[in-house]
Amino acid sequence: MQRSAQRVATLAIAAVLGGLGLGLSPVTAHGATYDELQQRVEDAAATYNEAKANLDQIEVEITENEEKIVQIEAELPAQRAKAAESLRTLYKMHQSSNGLIDLVLSSNDFNEFIATLTYLDRIQAKNMTELQGLADLNNQLIEAKDTLNARRAQATQEADRAREAQDEAIAAREEVVRQAAANAAAEQAQVQAVLVKAAQDAAGGVTFTNASGQQTAVEAPAEAPAIVEEAPAQEQTSQEAEAGAPASSGNSDRDSFVNSWTGRIDAYLAGSPLSGHGRTFAEAAWDYGVDPRWSPAISCIESTKGAYCFRPHNAWGWGNSSWGDWDTAIRSHVAGLSSGYGYTLTLGAAQKYCEDWEHWYSAVSAEMSSI
Repeated sequence: MQRSAQRVATLAIAAVLGGLGLGLSPVTAHGATYDELQQRVEDAAATYNEAKANLDQIEVEITENEEKIVQIEAELPAQRAKAAESLRTLYKMHQSSNGLIDLVLSSNDFNEFIATLTYLDRIQAKNMTELQGLADLNNQLIEAKDTLNARRAQATQEADRAREAQDEAIAAREEVVRQAAANAAAEQAQVQAVLVKAAQDAAGGVTFTNASGQQTAVEAPAEAPAIVEEAPAQEQTSQEAEAGAPASSGNSDRDSFVNSWTGRIDAYLAGSPLSGHGRTFAEAAWDYGVDPRWSPAISCIESTKGAYCFRPHNAWGWGNSSWGDWDTAIRSHVAGLSSGYGYTLTLGAAQKYCEDWEHWYSAVSAEMSSI
């Protein structure tokens, strides 16, 4: 859905809820609308991921340079020994005042004399080659070290840039979470009414038509799922702090968030066609600023976690879309939730997603609460 259409839909939903007495209006913070904050999350996450990829590539090149230095330094002792022997040989030849006369006198004939001169010439050439080899190795070592220092400087810049992008993403997504919490608080009375009715329908074995056009059982959690808080920032180790190094990518908030949610989502999806894709759900949730439980929960209501898709790899009743693989499908769906529905499940989002929105809201809430 285009953003202009999204805003029209948001206003329509606000009008409906206002008619119900809730009087909801788009929440703003520091002059930014919810949609704008969502876009900031996506843009900042994209910048961070790009910077992180560049940093990872630089780290690979640094490792290769270090390995080259180790190799050259391993070869240098033997090369120095050869060069030293060459120097000694040349020194002896140059120090011998009667070297040529002795060579002529010691030769049995002219051919032997020429052969000896040729041999000595080859030795001298070999000696010079050994000396040049030593010089070349030294030059390679200096060049490798200079390159390594330059790469380290570049890596530091990339790390700083990545950290700044990550901090921006975290700040934006924290604002998104605060707005989601504010929206949830504003909807609380309406949500409770929806859940009470759903509980009655669930007890009576009522089914409803989901967005995929399939019948599914009504579910009702005791209360709406709590808003997911973001993973706390990881602190540097004492060694990193003493070295003045930026926080490593391996300790990033994104990694912490993804690692925290991957196992929970995988456990929820175990035994289904979507089994093993928890990391993709978690990564997409972070990158697009979406509750990590939302997309997996919808997949359960719409297709029994991918078992009964009405389009190839479309586990969410997502329009008429189809995909060639689960990872692409997951990222596309989560991106669509972010751009068209906001951070997490709300009554307004349910109204947009499914015609029987009250039962749909209750069922998705129940699944989210179980993840």
